[in-house]
Formats: sequence, C-alpha cells, structure tokens
Amino acid sequence: MPTKSVQTLLEDIRLVSEERHAVVEAVRALVKKSFKPFSEEVKYGGILFASGVQFCGAFAYKEHVSVEFSHGARINDTWGHLEGAGKGRRHLKLRSLDDIQNKKLAQYLPLALAAAQSAS
Repeated sequence: MPTKSVQTLLEDIRLVSEERHAVVEAVRALVKKSFKPFSEEVKYGGILFASGVQFCGAFAYKEHVSVEFSHGARINDTWGHLEGAGKGRRHLKLRSLDDIQNKKLAQYLPLALAAAQSAS
C-alpha cells in the first residue's frame, strides 16, 4: 500500500473540518519556520516532524488537533499545558488557532527537539 502524502492527508483533514485543517497547517508553518533542517512525513495517521531526529507530530481528531511529543515526559513543563501520564509521550490539545499561542506551542517545540536529541 503506498504511503499517503502530506498533501493528500491535508486534503482529507480539510474534508472533515476546515478548522482542524487550519490548525494543522498553522502547526506545520510554525515547525517549518522554527527548524532547519526540517522534514515531515505521514505516519500513524498524522504528520511527523523531524529536525535531525523525529521530535513531534500533528494529529487531527474530531474535536481537536493533538501535537504529540515523542519524549514529552523529559520536558520540564513550566507552563503546565502538556497532557498525558505515560512513560514517554506528552501532548498539547489544540482546539482553535488561538490555542497555538495560548498553549505556547512555539516554546514547547525546541524543548521537544532537545528531549528527542537527548534520548537518541
């Protein structure tokens, strides 16, 4: 079975929800602007982002977009927005474009990359 392209996944998300599509696109733009090198791939039903190592992904759900941090448990969560209690992963639930700023995604991204790099 061929791997779904990022563009195809984005089109699928848009069919389900314009708002979720806008949030995923805003997350993509922020990650792309923030990291060089930057790469992305479709995996596990979402878009995984890497900058040397994979460090996070964006997944669209019915009520929100989840930004998942593979090694989020290693992040010192001084803002208190991370959710999850597993051994490794943490996530931010974004229900609107405003949540990207309100939940400080731009500040979490470099911490997520550092956590992934330290785990490699």
